[in-house]
Amino acid sequence: MKKEGFYSSGEFAKKAHVTKKTIRYYDEHNILKPSFVSDSGARFYSDEDFARLQQILFLKYLGFSLADIKEMTVRNSDKHFFSESLHMQLGLIEEKIEQMQLIKTALVDASKAVKQEKNVDWSKMMQLVNVNEMEHKLKVQYQNSSNISARINLHEEFSKNKQGWFPWLFEQCELKSGESVLELGCGDASLWRMNREKIPEKINVILSDISDGMIRDVRRSMKDMGEDFLFEVMDAHHINAPDESFDIVIANHVLFYCEDLEKVCSEIKRVLKPGGRFVGSTYGNAHMKEISMLVSDFDSRIVLSADRLYEKFGKQNGGKILEKFFSDVSWSEYEDYLEVTKPESLISYVLSCHGNQNRFIVDRYNDFVSFVKKKTKYGFDVTKEAGGFRAVKK
Repeated sequence: MKKEGFYSSGEFAKKAHVTKKTIRYYDEHNILKPSFVSDSGARFYSDEDFARLQQILFLKYLGFSLADIKEMTVRNSDKHFFSESLHMQLGLIEEKIEQMQLIKTALVDASKAVKQEKNVDWSKMMQLVNVNEMEHKLKVQYQNSSNISARINLHEEFSKNKQGWFPWLFEQCELKSGESVLELGCGDASLWRMNREKIPEKINVILSDISDGMIRDVRRSMKDMGEDFLFEVMDAHHINAPDESFDIVIANHVLFYCEDLEKVCSEIKRVLKPGGRFVGSTYGNAHMKEISMLVSDFDSRIVLSADRLYEKFGKQNGGKILEKFFSDVSWSEYEDYLEVTKPESLISYVLSCHGNQNRFIVDRYNDFVSFVKKKTKYGFDVTKEAGGFRAVKK
């Protein structure tokens, strides 16, 4: 019996130009479940299901395995995430176009070299056309962009402090006209995009990140921000700049990811001018503790971060670490908490974390959604313990 407003499996497959066998396979492997199953077992799909199917087929076209697709799209079964997902897919297309352009240029150069009887660097050629490596980078880029967006969105939507995190952090930098600035681990450059009207004139900014894909993303998103910004792939352990190059170095939630923190601090000190400032944000041991408790209640094996990052560089110990390299070290607290009223945003945040949660949630996604909805039915308060250190080069 046909359900009003839904497609039968056959209609759904025909609409998407795939076989019913493909639809059944996606259902059986929890990649795309039907929105409605009748008492007799008939499966029906909605327009939202069709949008997700298009995403799955698109990622499959780009070369991702179904296992990768399952992990990359798990939270996009909710309508709440479609806009974000489409934006990420656009980024993937732009990324792939740039990579294919590099390959085209390399092939043209190789062809010219052969005609001129010159040597061709075949090892470099093979590195460029390594499809598996390209697909891996695309996957990482997709996940990084999506994860950053999910984490920022939760804070923007539910923070009780009317001054958002990035405007607050921008104030802590106290930037002045004519200064030279380096941001380490710029991510999606939200610090600058969200404060574009406050940026002083004649300022010179280098936005750096260890991810080349992230830097290409940022360069595209900031192409209308003028010539004051340069973009560079850079490891904070080896800052690509001469001594005493910058008036200020910024590291927003970055230092606790660094393997050799003393090496990074030494590099920051090296590239700062005499009297130059360092602004580094982090969080304390109570930050977002309710979310960790929430997922632990769902499955005690889930750990949202492989490491307790605040133990490496956090509110409680960051000052002592910085005092080895800088003077006038001080801490400023960002007073805030979250009052989450939409389970979808909380789910998105959980899936964006750096821990093992996807291993235990992907195959139980619908159960997890139901669990979070019950927990957030009357609102869900989350502690925030975050802020920034300011320091001056000795």
